[in-house]
Amino acid sequence: MDMNTESARICTVAAEHTTGPPYRPTGPDGPNPERTSNMNVCVVGAGVVGLTTALELQSELRNANVTVLADRFEQDTCSDVAAGLFRPGTSFSGPTEEITRKWISDAYSYWDELRKTAHSVKAGVCQMSGYIFSSRDPAIVRNHYIEKVVPVYRAATEPELRLCPGEWKYGSFFTTILAECRLYQPWATERFLENGGQIVKADSLNSFRELDGRYDVVVNCTGLGAKRLCSDHKLVPIRGQITKVRAPWVKTAFYADFDTYVIPGFEGVTLGGCRNYDSYNTDVCRHDAAAIRERCEALLPSLKSAPVLREAVGLRPHRDPVRLEIELVATANKALRVVHNYGHGGYGVTTAPGTAKHAVQLVRDALKSNSKL
Repeated sequence: MDMNTESARICTVAAEHTTGPPYRPTGPDGPNPERTSNMNVCVVGAGVVGLTTALELQSELRNANVTVLADRFEQDTCSDVAAGLFRPGTSFSGPTEEITRKWISDAYSYWDELRKTAHSVKAGVCQMSGYIFSSRDPAIVRNHYIEKVVPVYRAATEPELRLCPGEWKYGSFFTTILAECRLYQPWATERFLENGGQIVKADSLNSFRELDGRYDVVVNCTGLGAKRLCSDHKLVPIRGQITKVRAPWVKTAFYADFDTYVIPGFEGVTLGGCRNYDSYNTDVCRHDAAAIRERCEALLPSLKSAPVLREAVGLRPHRDPVRLEIELVATANKALRVVHNYGHGGYGVTTAPGTAKHAVQLVRDALKSNSKL
């Protein structure tokens, strides 16, 4: 199937399943403004970072023609494996502390705004509360990034420390946002197409130079793919595995020591997890599955009766710091402007809207330097 046929198929499927008013329309006349600009922007990558960046581009650069180019979509992306609870790790890092905090604050505002719309259920976004317990270190249950961002983040009471079996010495209770990518990504794709965007399926891209002459700016949201495209040795996979179970009685998220978590969602409860540094193994490991069940059932014994819905593995694209910058790639036409936006690790869902906003500003800067804005 050629790219044009595949693009048309995706557009048709999205149109057939779209209902309700568009969210954040990209023009004053509705979701499909006529695009007459000669500004052409390509987002490479269709995971949560790529799709959210594409929507932000349409919102902020209303006359630009935006294309998403990728080899994998929706359930074939790493984003699909994520439970999607807004809780960045304390080691998550942008270029500076100030910028990192802005990304996180902007991202929370985006998810919370979407939560308050009529699109929230279809987009897989809701408010959720949870606990984090530790028997080892009080620092484990703190989070300096979100304690002043989310509406509630407080120390757990003594009765709350006894909610789950175990000798828990430290704990926190917090209220945050859940964004389930198995729902959000199809929703975001529909919004993008409604807003006049184009999707192209490309089986391979060996160099950004292949896009020279077709786009004024390319936004690189390829996640782990940037390791090859950019020869980026700072980018490493951190393997994660989850088990999704049917447990509708679980309404609250729980975190505990040894990367143990139980996160309810729209389509089952996610049990995790593991973090295998520099592992490229995408196969489900029965030993990891058994360890995850054992730890999660020890935390919530009622899960012993929960049937398995599916098991999945994802390779988190980890980079310290996240790469968000402009690069001029030398080409036969002097230079192609590439805005890099990758390396979010296990926090792509959490921070995608924040880094998307920053990436769009860099696209503006790139277009200005190219005299096209």
